[in-house]
Amino acid sequence: MKVLVTGGAGYIGAHTVFELIEAGHEPVVLDNLENGHEEALIRIARLTQSTVPLVIGDVRDRTLVRDTLTAHGCAAVIHFAGLKAVGESVAQPARYYDWNVGGAVALLAAMTEAGVARLIFSSSATVYGVPQSLPLTEDHPLSATNPYGRSKLMIEDMLRDFHAAQPDWALSILRYFNPVGAHPSAEIGEDPKGIPNNLMPFVAQVAAGRRERLSVWGADYPTRDGTGERDYIHVLDLARGHIRALEKATEPGLVTVNLGTGRSYSVREVIAAFAAASGREIPYDVMDRRPGDVAVC
Repeated sequence: MKVLVTGGAGYIGAHTVFELIEAGHEPVVLDNLENGHEEALIRIARLTQSTVPLVIGDVRDRTLVRDTLTAHGCAAVIHFAGLKAVGESVAQPARYYDWNVGGAVALLAAMTEAGVARLIFSSSATVYGVPQSLPLTEDHPLSATNPYGRSKLMIEDMLRDFHAAQPDWALSILRYFNPVGAHPSAEIGEDPKGIPNNLMPFVAQVAAGRRERLSVWGADYPTRDGTGERDYIHVLDLARGHIRALEKATEPGLVTVNLGTGRSYSVREVIAAFAAASGREIPYDVMDRRPGDVAVC
């Protein structure tokens, strides 16, 4: 089928575009290139010997989204577009609610007008807030400790309300943990603009000499080595999860699924593993905890 991928020039989006093509689908990308790379889509087209239509624009532009869905005959949407840094969301909450929640409102309106009723939503494990039990399962109580997580939870609540009012829609909420890695061709990967907000690209940039030192945000958490522990899932596994959800969404309904590995790694363990694999020293400084972070997720 033809699938609109919002934020499809970003890290997870680009890998999902690749997997969509490999699975026989035809992705159409909508991206404002705020943190995406048009070059990634050019490389995907070369790798797959196909074309990847790119519409440069904002998902908050309801008319543009509707017209794109209609013009390309899209039957489904995978929604990645949005902002995703916890620390930045604490400093700029209005921007996060505008981009994330406002974008979802505009998207749902555009899909309704275009008659497209199949949506895969990129959510996050941040909707669980401070874990009451581990590992996190889909029936864990929902809450949030930062504006980023609250924006995702608001969109989830919106989709649950939307499903109650529009039971003929097929909606999937995918809550995932920490995507890492790259396509084995090394043609596409994670290359954030500006200072990375995620651990792995920051570690990689220090190893490559692009940055002098890594900042470790907090080493006094109640964890095995004092640093935060996260579940790191390979980005291609994550991308394939979206394809499975898309292919599963043939019947009306609302499905919510966690995408992770079930195993945690600490910040120090990730640094040590990357240093061992690359043969490069990863110097780092321990900083104060960031507002909104939790010890283990």
